[in-house]
Amino acid sequence: MALAKTAKKSAPEDPISSRDMAHATRPLRLLVAASILFPIIIFALAAWLGYRQQFAESTARLERTLDVVYEHATKVFETLDLAARYTDEMVNVADPEIRARERDFSQRLRVLANSMPQLLDIWVIGADGKPLVSGTVFPMPALDLSDRDYFKMLKDNPNLLLHVSEVLDSRIQDLRFFAYNKRRSTASGAPDFNGLTTISARPEYFSQFYSTLPRRDSDIVQLIRADGAVLTRFPLDARFPRRLPGNSPLIPAMQENNSGLIYAVSPLDGAERIFAYRRLANVDVFAMVGINRQTVITEWLINMSRHLIFGVPATIALFILSLIALRRTRNAALALARLQQEVARRERTELALRQSQKMEAVGRLTGGIAHDFNNLLTAILGNVDLALRRVPEGDDRLRRTLNSARQASQRAATLIQRLLAYSRQHPLEEKAVDLNRLVQGMSELLRRSIGESITVETVLAGGLWKTAIDPNQLENAILNLAINARDAMPEGGTLTIETANTYLDEAYAAAQGGDVEAGQYVLLAITDSGTGMTKDVIDRAFEPFFTTKPTGVGTGLGLSMVYGFVKQSGGHIKIYSEAGEGTTIKLYLLRLTDESQVEPWLPSEPEPAASPASESLKETILLVEDDEEVNRFSTEVLRDEGYDVISTYEGQSALRLLDANPHIKMLFTDVVLPGGMNGRQIADEARRRRPDLKVLFATGYTRNAIIHQGRLDADVDLLTKPFTADDLAKKIRQILDADSKDPVARASAVLDRMAEKPRDPDES
Repeated sequence: MALAKTAKKSAPEDPISSRDMAHATRPLRLLVAASILFPIIIFALAAWLGYRQQFAESTARLERTLDVVYEHATKVFETLDLAARYTDEMVNVADPEIRARERDFSQRLRVLANSMPQLLDIWVIGADGKPLVSGTVFPMPALDLSDRDYFKMLKDNPNLLLHVSEVLDSRIQDLRFFAYNKRRSTASGAPDFNGLTTISARPEYFSQFYSTLPRRDSDIVQLIRADGAVLTRFPLDARFPRRLPGNSPLIPAMQENNSGLIYAVSPLDGAERIFAYRRLANVDVFAMVGINRQTVITEWLINMSRHLIFGVPATIALFILSLIALRRTRNAALALARLQQEVARRERTELALRQSQKMEAVGRLTGGIAHDFNNLLTAILGNVDLALRRVPEGDDRLRRTLNSARQASQRAATLIQRLLAYSRQHPLEEKAVDLNRLVQGMSELLRRSIGESITVETVLAGGLWKTAIDPNQLENAILNLAINARDAMPEGGTLTIETANTYLDEAYAAAQGGDVEAGQYVLLAITDSGTGMTKDVIDRAFEPFFTTKPTGVGTGLGLSMVYGFVKQSGGHIKIYSEAGEGTTIKLYLLRLTDESQVEPWLPSEPEPAASPASESLKETILLVEDDEEVNRFSTEVLRDEGYDVISTYEGQSALRLLDANPHIKMLFTDVVLPGGMNGRQIADEARRRRPDLKVLFATGYTRNAIIHQGRLDADVDLLTKPFTADDLAKKIRQILDADSKDPVARASAVLDRMAEKPRDPDES
């Protein structure tokens, strides 16, 4: 028994059973299987999640692109509506009067259409479907638009106020457009149908904007009506007609919901796309963007192929997914930053547009009243001057009363001139000016104007460039800025006037929102050590009638006048200031590169008193002025000065008087006249008959035939209204005494220049 037990103990152990082997190798088998299955499962899960994420990101990008397209379309249609309402208010008269004033209305509509690049034209259509006036077509031919669908829609549906047409072919020009149509209001306010105001929009304006959008985010961008009429699209493709086919799933989707996403197979090219659409406010038009579903799948496959290449193992796959997520986040952040920059740029552009529109509105208002006001002020000032000449000696009370009336009239004239300067309608007589010399010549005037408590310092640059500018207006601008600086330093301080040559680069010009062009400028900087300005004050400083002074002190037109003058001169103005730190106002004036084209400026010298006409050789003056009071006043002044005066009120009679009186030495004419001929046309015809005839123009409004882009035409003598008796006498004498070296050649040059330069219809 013992031996047996011993032998049993000394024998070797049995091999591991299959069950134990299987149990022992199970983790290894699981690990081997896991090394294959786990990456496959991870990859499959990642692929499924990536597929969903890819479509989510694509639709998100599609929505962001739709936001941009919707915002752009909304603003354009708001502009079209604004143009329609403005046109309706402007042409809110009876149809016969519109036809009678077709030229005037056509010119005004052309100016409005040209100011908005999205507009092709503006039409006013009568209740019978016949167009009354257009911004580009004059005179209006015989047309009948009553068969147009948009006309029928608005005429037959009294409750329908506006309608956007499909893309149409012009019946006059080789153009395509879609029309924003709005019912015309009636003068009586009755709801009767009175025709349409039609704004023709450029489809290519939208497609050009859509071409700037990232193509990765969409492959189709379009504006489309709910009935399937395509107004514009990008990219242009001849396969895509102007209207979707009736079986397109987009049409019922748009008719059921104002916005949404839809998967649809295009019946035109068979591609399945994801469309995002949204209805514009107030119009039955949808902004729509679409992306090809195959494009999204291709992007997803590309992403998955990256996983396969770099990461079969789960850790590498997870690492790559993390890198992809980080990269996508970085791309999304970059896209968001670009979008924010674009929004900021558009806000700056919109601000500049609003400022431009405000400037245009003030300019129109000012131009409309300037002529009549200046005529009235000319008559008032002139008659007060004549009364002052006739006041008996010793009647001081009457003299004081007349002087007070004269001062009040001069203040009114100053206000009108400042408004004209702000609206860039003041006539400029440009000369080649050395700013250093001009500033030095003003030193004594500035010291007298701002008082002894303020020290005036000048820092004048050597080798300063010259600039082409109106020196008198520049002196007024400097004086205005100096007086503003004085008011900002009630306890005294330092006023520094500095000149320099400078260059504004493209980056600075772009930062100003297109308000200035890059190039070489002459800098005039005026700095004070006063109270400074807050940002809110700086933002409004150039607005007319805005002032921080107490009520009754100042008009709020000083900085406005400077701003308008600098802009009219092609320059730029900028304010740098902080509260309590003083203010610097920099005027950037264009460098004059060719001094031979501009008359040099010389400091003015005291003018001698006007000498009356010789009694033995009375000169005869032909006066043409339609305002009865101004005509009477001018005639009386000139006769008091010893001239023979022949006066009339319109052009044809003036030419007859000129032929009948060959001894006439001068033509003195207003520019704006009734009867079909303006002052420039009268002068041209008079000089054709009498090349030696001297001509003096008078005007109170600059948008006329002798002033272009705010600059006075060369070889033109102008007396700006309102003028006094002394102003008239000096100007007449100055022209009559001028040494005309070759009057025939001078008149011929004027006529040649007028023949070469195209006449602006707005200034005829």
